[in-house]
Amino acid sequence: SRWPPHLGSDVEELMPRLLPVEVGAGAEDLNLNGPPRNPREYLRQVQLEASLCPEVVVAQIDPKKLKKKQTINASVAGCHAAPEGFSPNLGWQQHQVSNFSDVRQSITKNRSHWSGHTLDDNVLMPNLTDEEGWKRFCLGEAVCLDNASCHTDAGPEPALDYSKVGFPPFLTIVSRLNQSTVLMVLEILICWFEEHKFVPQLGRWLYALLACLEKPLLPEAHSCIRQLARRCAELRSALESQEDEKLPALNLLICLVARYHLPE
Repeated sequence: SRWPPHLGSDVEELMPRLLPVEVGAGAEDLNLNGPPRNPREYLRQVQLEASLCPEVVVAQIDPKKLKKKQTINASVAGCHAAPEGFSPNLGWQQHQVSNFSDVRQSITKNRSHWSGHTLDDNVLMPNLTDEEGWKRFCLGEAVCLDNASCHTDAGPEPALDYSKVGFPPFLTIVSRLNQSTVLMVLEILICWFEEHKFVPQLGRWLYALLACLEKPLLPEAHSCIRQLARRCAELRSALESQEDEKLPALNLLICLVARYHLPE
């Protein structure tokens, strides 16, 4: 088995808890040593994979990366303003930027380590120009085809079908993507997002791709991530409750674009 039989209790996750892996009530029954039997085990193993990185370099956050204006509303030009009470405070935003910077440094430091790992046989990377293939690969056919029958909770949990649930952004996958591919996949997913609702698979991939995006940004990258922030702000402005489970993820993406990638 490729998965380690023992892991320390301090599991470092690639994705923040704002883009959660659904564990559910039967977490104690998860088998994390063998091949995953279902989506819960599969996504949990993504988190465990991240824990195998060598020690992360602690980032020294440059205050210049954060907006001077001490506002609680991180924003990008042309975005819908957050409804009152729907925008996180400045401390939360700075904490997310710090975590994000740590993740970026970890990916950069360990890129050659992870890209050298052999992918499992079932991980078939799409051709570079195959837009539909990338959507299916990242989001799964169930999301791309909006197939409600794939989301039913009735009956016993089915065996994991990677084509239906999509592949989360394993470090062994994202470490293989060069900058032009990172930007291309970002553009594909953001264009899809323009016409569809937010889903957790999308959030995980957007976070990972933003973390792989190198500075200084190309002009087309500026335009692409501004579009992402505007779409997130648009959806946030339509939320009816501050308890909506999508709010933290939308705020996180807006924050990373406004305060890390495009600071004023």
